[in-house]
Amino acid sequence: MNALSTPKTVGLLAYDDMQALDLAGPLDVFGGANACAPGASPYELCVIGMQARAVRAENGLSIVPEYALEDAPPLDTLLIPGGIGARLALPGEARLLDWLRERARDTRRMVSVCTGVYVLAAAGLLDGRRVTTHWRYADDLARRFPALQVETDRLFLRDGCFATSGGLTAGMDLALALVEEDLGAPVALDVARQLVMYVKRPGSQAQFSAPLAAQAQGSGRMGALVDWLLGHLDEPIDIERMAGQVAMSTRHFRRMFADTFGTTPARFVEKLRLEQACIRLTQGRAPIGRIASGVGFNSADAFRRAFRARYGVTPNDYRDRFTG
Repeated sequence: MNALSTPKTVGLLAYDDMQALDLAGPLDVFGGANACAPGASPYELCVIGMQARAVRAENGLSIVPEYALEDAPPLDTLLIPGGIGARLALPGEARLLDWLRERARDTRRMVSVCTGVYVLAAAGLLDGRRVTTHWRYADDLARRFPALQVETDRLFLRDGCFATSGGLTAGMDLALALVEEDLGAPVALDVARQLVMYVKRPGSQAQFSAPLAAQAQGSGRMGALVDWLLGHLDEPIDIERMAGQVAMSTRHFRRMFADTFGTTPARFVEKLRLEQACIRLTQGRAPIGRIASGVGFNSADAFRRAFRARYGVTPNDYRDRFTG
């Protein structure tokens, strides 16, 4: 088990119109590490504001920063939450951007949650780097900051001393990864258990899972079809059966499906099956053959080929990577 020789100071920026969970979630992860790690607390946590006065989050929660920018102590890690303010107001705050550029020289990790990446981008700190953000704002981020390499379908990623994460709870996934980096897997696993979360969440941004994306796109009969598919993945499913489920002719169904989901029924069903397999791989040690048949593949070999083609790793490698 790793141990920090001296406590590391983690600063979290607070500002008006921030997303409260983007700050509170990572704060609870680092605080959980203080509770779970043996010996002295490994982190000193401080909330930093533009001024040392109360700010109001998007949801109306008032938060009182401990420090103003100029009074903040030296930091090991700086975390910037997302929110409306990060997209609209903070990129124009010259005082904050200058402070970030100065702090970037001697801060070990600069971290953004969700749309907090807009602030680091506005400071010019992410030019040429790989970043991610909430899936809803990825196109806008790429348009406003063309020097960034925006990767939409990621929970979080690291590029040098900079780390960015997807929407909301993905900030907790990133914070947990930082805890593991600092203190080791056993402490990270204890924190994950305490917070009832994955130590390494399977897949990409939760908003990009096939069921949620489909339910957001579909409505009426097409939306209900997704629920039906999830309950029958272990059965043979062809286009005729799907069309019958929504009371359409095969020809009309094929056209409506493509218009709604942007792909073919066969590819969509395979994506659902593989994402459900990811969940099952991380929830136990069931044999690969049982998982394959449980999500509708005719053989374990066919499942392995499809899984590797989509994720670039074997099912066993995926399981080893995404379980504690």
